[in-house]
Amino acid sequence: MRMHKNLKQAAILPLFLLGISSLSNAQSIDPMVSHIDSTETPGHDFFLYANGKWFKQNPIPASETSNGIFQIIQDTINAQIHDVCVSSAKLKNSVKGSARQKIGDLFLTGMDSVSLNRMGITPLKADLARINQIANINQLMTTAAYLRTIGAGSMYGLGVGQDDKISSKHAVFINQGGLSLPDREYYFATDARAAKVREAFLTYASKMFGLMGYSEAQAKSAADEVMKLETALAKVSRKREDLRDPLLNYNKMTFAKVASENPSLELQQSLAIVGLPKVDTVIVGQPEFVTALNGYIKTMPLSAWKSYLKLRLMSAYSDYLDDKTFKIAFEYSSALRGATEPRPRWKRVTDEVDGSLGDLVGQVYVKDYLPKGTKEKLMEIGTEIKKVYAERIKNLDWMSSETKIKALHKLDVMIMKVGYPDKWKDMSKMQIDKSSYASNMKRVAQWHYNYMISKYGKPVDRTEWDMQPQTYNAYYNPSNNEIVVPGCNIIVPGYERKMADDAILYSIIGGSTFGHEMTHGFDDQGAKYDANGNLANWWTPEDSTKFFTKTKMIVAQFNKYIAVDSLHVNGEMTQGENIADLGGVAMGYEAFKKTAQYKNNQVVGGLNPDKRFFLGYGMAWMVNIRPEALANQIRSDVHSPAKFRINGPLSDIDAFYKTFDIKPGDAMWIPENQRVKIW
Repeated sequence: MRMHKNLKQAAILPLFLLGISSLSNAQSIDPMVSHIDSTETPGHDFFLYANGKWFKQNPIPASETSNGIFQIIQDTINAQIHDVCVSSAKLKNSVKGSARQKIGDLFLTGMDSVSLNRMGITPLKADLARINQIANINQLMTTAAYLRTIGAGSMYGLGVGQDDKISSKHAVFINQGGLSLPDREYYFATDARAAKVREAFLTYASKMFGLMGYSEAQAKSAADEVMKLETALAKVSRKREDLRDPLLNYNKMTFAKVASENPSLELQQSLAIVGLPKVDTVIVGQPEFVTALNGYIKTMPLSAWKSYLKLRLMSAYSDYLDDKTFKIAFEYSSALRGATEPRPRWKRVTDEVDGSLGDLVGQVYVKDYLPKGTKEKLMEIGTEIKKVYAERIKNLDWMSSETKIKALHKLDVMIMKVGYPDKWKDMSKMQIDKSSYASNMKRVAQWHYNYMISKYGKPVDRTEWDMQPQTYNAYYNPSNNEIVVPGCNIIVPGYERKMADDAILYSIIGGSTFGHEMTHGFDDQGAKYDANGNLANWWTPEDSTKFFTKTKMIVAQFNKYIAVDSLHVNGEMTQGENIADLGGVAMGYEAFKKTAQYKNNQVVGGLNPDKRFFLGYGMAWMVNIRPEALANQIRSDVHSPAKFRINGPLSDIDAFYKTFDIKPGDAMWIPENQRVKIW
């Protein structure tokens, strides 16, 4: 993916939805140029040079963990979605079961703080009572299976998805999971930030148990039990960087074998409860975790497992309950991510409506807010990037003709889904009413889980989208060999009533979106899938060795970057996204060189085409983030921090050095023979 889904912002800045192109009507003060911090030099820190003035003028709001381009755009989208929510909630006679009825009622129950505070945790009382009544391992595992269907997953991950080696079929997957902290490293890291997060989690857990009626001593004991249990699970969990190899995390076994070797998991009953009564094979991601969990279920006290399930349930629903419960959850979140005050209720509820009813909201969004011609413009840019990619592959000096033929075929058949789907998900069976926010969100979770499970045994629908047109993000799916670019990616901040020039379009939409996602088909993971989306080796041994030698170079480059305190970027964990960033900016630049703006050396905003392109790429990752959130990202996110998504790949682009006169001694200088060049 090109960016994070969870970045929001409070302030709404002027936005331009792409319309009719006009270079001649350039504004007197170009929006992008106004971001430049002249106290910085390009060779010292291009991230701050390109964006520093904007950061100084737009500090991170107290309710946010970051501020920047994603937040600007997402907040504008959220304001539009909020209008959809409010207008839907005001309808007096909306048809029951209609999109507007469901959107309106979910929004109303989320905004009704009076009712939420009156009910407290009552909406969860029946489920908490069910956990209290657990008397043996069978009841423990079947209750855990039920909780998984309502969004309170625990112990391990269980789902249905495309078989990595047979992409035309769906398979059942079992993976490690069940941790409350963002990543296993939080349980063992010795630095002050990790210790603070563990302390905050214990405080949070104790307060949550207090809400459930525990005495202070009982609550502390239960919190300690949960931490001990989760630390044991974390110990047998693979590191995030080790989860990146699809071959090492693909272990297909017969269901009978997995069930017989792990009897404590009660898999036959557990799978039946979630809607999978007849399963022949299972793909186990991390067999050693499953084996260890099987042992822990027997050896850990039943009381600890019950406390664990209760906390998982409360954590899953804390946003949908009363203010007291939400406040306790926010205090923990603040320690983890740094925001000092919660976001306004209307923003939180709008987010939930969008996330829960995305396809229903999307239909309204496309009709009322997405500019006409969006699909066509996105496809035009994507097609140009694809052409350049083909040229680059043909001219590679390290790849053999045999492998080039297969790489070009994979690129040629790569599907580009842009704008919005031609067919929307059928959400008619999802029931939303005015009963309570938590009850509605429980039914939402059940619908989404059942929707996933129902795919088992059915043909793979390669037309399906996993994002909505109003989601400012994009993704590559290796099993479908497809890139998906939602319509709102057409938004570019700061340009009124005219299309941004090609330097910006080809850096942001062309490079950091299309080029980035296409490169995922050829990064350290995507390169292991063939043109049909199957996990298979299509490389000659020599080419494979050369490729992974190059990927090791980018790992080493990013390992050197210090993000916050003494925490370095994890080059191994982030290498796929770093490869995609490098490929994206390279493809975007080559495609831009074919435009009239570049060929005619048109100056816009006082910048020649080269400077404007690279500054446009700098704007693509204009994100300022709190130290707490940055530390969390380093440990749990496969994306490098925004600063290094700019400075890292640009340090490998020769044209960048020439454009900004980067010289030895500059912080961003890398000797030419050490610059990473892959695609």
